[in-house]
This record gives sequence, C-alpha cells and structure tokens, in this order.
Amino acid sequence: MEEELRIIISGGGTGGHIFPAVSIANALKAKRPDARILFVGALGRMEMQRVPAAGYDIVGLPVCGFDRKHLWRNIAVLWKLAKSQLKAQRIIKEFRPQVAVGVGGYASGPTLKVAGMMGIPTLIQEQNSYAGVTNKLLAQKAEKICVAYEGMERFFPAGKIIMTGNPVRQDLLDRQTDRSEAVRSFGLDPEKKTILIIGGSLGARTINQCVLSHLDLIRSSGVQFIWQTGKIYIDDARRRVAEAGELPMLHVTDFISRMDLAYSAADLVISRAGAGSISEFCLLRKPVVLVPSPNVAEDHQTKNALALVDKGAALYVKDSEAQEKMLATAIDAVNDAPRLRTLSENIAKLAFYNSADRIADEVLALAANYRNNHER
Repeated sequence: MEEELRIIISGGGTGGHIFPAVSIANALKAKRPDARILFVGALGRMEMQRVPAAGYDIVGLPVCGFDRKHLWRNIAVLWKLAKSQLKAQRIIKEFRPQVAVGVGGYASGPTLKVAGMMGIPTLIQEQNSYAGVTNKLLAQKAEKICVAYEGMERFFPAGKIIMTGNPVRQDLLDRQTDRSEAVRSFGLDPEKKTILIIGGSLGARTINQCVLSHLDLIRSSGVQFIWQTGKIYIDDARRRVAEAGELPMLHVTDFISRMDLAYSAADLVISRAGAGSISEFCLLRKPVVLVPSPNVAEDHQTKNALALVDKGAALYVKDSEAQEKMLATAIDAVNDAPRLRTLSENIAKLAFYNSADRIADEVLALAANYRNNHER
C-alpha cells in the first residue's frame, strides 16, 4: 500500500489559469486515484466556483493584485498579502502536502513562497512566453519549472526548466465532431466558411466593439460567424444586432459550453492571445488571428502572439488597429485556402501532447522524493 499522497495546487483568477490547474489535477487523479488534492485560490475570484464544479476542494486567500496606477492603494494590498501568507502557513501545516504546484494567479505567490520556506518542494507551471514577476521570484526556490515556449532560460535557471507545453481542456481532444454537424448545431450553413470570434472567459471589449462597428461587413462578407461576447457584453450586443436587422450569418452568444463544437465548426478563429487558448489552437491545428490584450502584465499576450507569428503560425492584429483591420484580415484569410492550410500546418508544429500527464509525472516524482526524505 502506497503512502498517502497530498498535493496543493494554487493559482487562478482567469480560465487561462484554472483550466490547466484542473487538467493537472485530473492527470494526477488518473495516475493516483487515492491522491488528496487541495486547491488554494483567491477569495472572490473565478476559481472559487470553477474548482468545486470540477470536483475538488478549495480554500481562499484574501490576496489581490497590485494597483500599478494608484500606488497608494497598495498599502491595503500589502496587508492582504501578509494575511494571505499567514493563512497559507496554517493551510500547509494542517494539510501537510508533499508538493505544491503553482499555475499563476494571485494566490500562487503567497502559497508557494510559504511552501518553499517550510521545505515543501514546489513546481511552477509558466504558461506564457514572457514570465510574470511572481513566477520569476518563485523560481528561486522552485524545484521544477514547466514551460511551453523556447528560450525561457531568459527568466529561469536552465537546469530547472522542463518543456511540457500547457495543459488544455481534455474534452476538446476527447470529443471528435464532424464539421457539418458542428456548424448546424449553431444554426449555420455547413457550405459556408465559418469564423469563430472569442475573447476569453470574460469577453473582450475591443473585439466586441469591432464586430458591432462592422455589422454591414459581416452581412456582405459571404462568411458566417460564431461570436462569443462574454456575459458582460451580451445584452448590448443582442440589442445592437437586432437593430441592424436580419443577420442569419451571425450566431451571438455570451458563453459557449461546448467549445469542442465551436472549434470543429470554425475554419478560422479570432481570439485574444492567452497562453491556454494558444495551446488549444496548436493542438487543434486552428488558423487564428490573434488580437492580444494590452491590459495584461508585461504585455505578455503580445509576446505570446509574436512567438507564433515569427514561425508563420498565426496572424496578428494590434489591439489599437483592430477596428480597422481585424475583420478584414480574418475574412481575407478564411477565403484563402492555401494560406489557411499553411497556418494550420505551422501552428500544428508547435503543439505539445500529453502536457498534463508530463507535469503530473514531475509532481509525483517530487512528492515521492519528499516522502523518502521526510516521512520514513
């Protein structure tokens, strides 16, 4: 009988952090069904609902991000950080993990810092091509650093880096749907080229405004669209589309529960350049127009996008130029079969398979080593 396995996974804030975290947890459970896994998130953030929905326990820390525009407000931020470190210390003492995994997001900082100080081995999963400040600091104590892009020794000690890729939502790979059937599920015509427009789990203001500003272009394009607005923008989007008259080529929704169907239907995708989304496009060989968000730390989405553009694996439109170029670029590309084929072939070359399994193996190895040295 193997000794009890206890693992903490910390981080969240966006779907781009939560999906990989849950994928890693699922891979660990598949390998060790008896494992006890505890998530540590940030109170009030998305993970506090999404993680329990995936079947895992989570506790929250009162941590929040630094306000870079109003520095005086960071007095309260520092107070919450101190409280979070004390709470993380109590959690670790009670749960007694043999390894702690950080996937990015507010909570991963205090949790992994305290774990490292208490002698618990830590593993970081850095999703982006440009490492965030928190992970660069945590790397000093981390045993292993799992990355998805080449050249990450710019930020981390080379001897700790393992190229694993980013875990993606497993159902996207497990469910195979015929394109025609997928297109019909959105009430559209399988004979027409289809563009999927997504802005991340919360939606994207620039992308949505661009669509609403060019409804006449959508009407005359000869192409059809699946548009996920995000819940914040859906009411305004539906009102504006209704005012524009009949647009049977435009399917509008706030949320797509079956992303496998949306990807199967799409001949091309318009998207922000979050690391998790890019990993999905690579695995699914999807041609994509990337419109990076400028409102992220270290402008890492632009760096993610350019890492693909440099390899001929994606098209890129600046957020500031989206109104002028985004839809025209996408419509031109989706009607250019050789270009679509080249984009698909090039992005597929960047795919990493079984990323969650590879990360889980590293986690299990760290836990086994810790048990051998501390729990005899």
